[in-house]
Amino acid sequence: MPIRLVPDGTKIPFMRGRIMGLVVSAVLSLASVVLFFYPGMNYGIDFKGGILLEVRTPEPANFAEMRAAIAGAGVGEVALQQFGSPTEVLVRMEAQESEAAQGRAVAAVRAALDQAMPGARIVRTEAVGSRVSAELFTAGMTALGMSLLAILLYIWFRFEWQFAVGGVVTLILDVTKAIGFLAVTRIEFDLATVAALLTIIGYSVNDKVVVYDRMRENLRKYKTMPLRELIDLSINETLSRTIGTSATAFLAMLPLALLTSGAIEGFAWTMLFGIVVGTSSSIFIAAPILLFLGENRLRRGTEAAAAAG
Repeated sequence: MPIRLVPDGTKIPFMRGRIMGLVVSAVLSLASVVLFFYPGMNYGIDFKGGILLEVRTPEPANFAEMRAAIAGAGVGEVALQQFGSPTEVLVRMEAQESEAAQGRAVAAVRAALDQAMPGARIVRTEAVGSRVSAELFTAGMTALGMSLLAILLYIWFRFEWQFAVGGVVTLILDVTKAIGFLAVTRIEFDLATVAALLTIIGYSVNDKVVVYDRMRENLRKYKTMPLRELIDLSINETLSRTIGTSATAFLAMLPLALLTSGAIEGFAWTMLFGIVVGTSSSIFIAAPILLFLGENRLRRGTEAAAAAG
């Protein structure tokens, strides 16, 4: 027997909370913009440049000894971070002036670690110059902007312009909240995180298109129903699908967030947050915006239709 997450005939008056939903969303998005500038994002090596070493030690790492040994290597500012288990450490160094200097810096750190913790080994090395990191950052932001523009054109072509504006405004609010989440949690903002943001945009717009499509069908079916009631009806009719899809995606992503580390972990946690925000925004943000924009436009001709009936 199939499990129904939402009983048939559910009539939740979502639009009663439309003002509160929009206000809470706007406040969270504004706070996220502030957090983007202060304290700022935890930029990864993709966007900040520098050298990243993944080190594995035979015993739980002693950060004080490792920091003291690396400080004597003369490679500039160095940051240490536990990476997964207590025997895994990420070593971040500032960018060097040339590839040869980067090679010497890695060799100096390797020698310092051998002296501080015999048996420690470097299992991964990444180096990105400042010019490349700037290009990657520009490319990542361009990808986000182009995706939003493409979605605006797609929804505008498929639906009326009120749907397009409501969808894109909601997506922008979703992305800003995700950026605020990254700023608060200090998850590295790198290319993997940009991929997560693009995935969130795709997931969120898919959910909104499903709800919008039902609204459009009901606009043709119930020509005299008030728009507010019609939007509530459409959301309730698609609520089972929305919750089922979101729960499936959330449960599929949860093990990655709990059992992995590094870029995959950051990607997974960002996706989990985006799934929750994208699902709720379809109901409490996109629908109220459509109600405000389409109150007197999507219902043109209603009186004439009623009179003709």
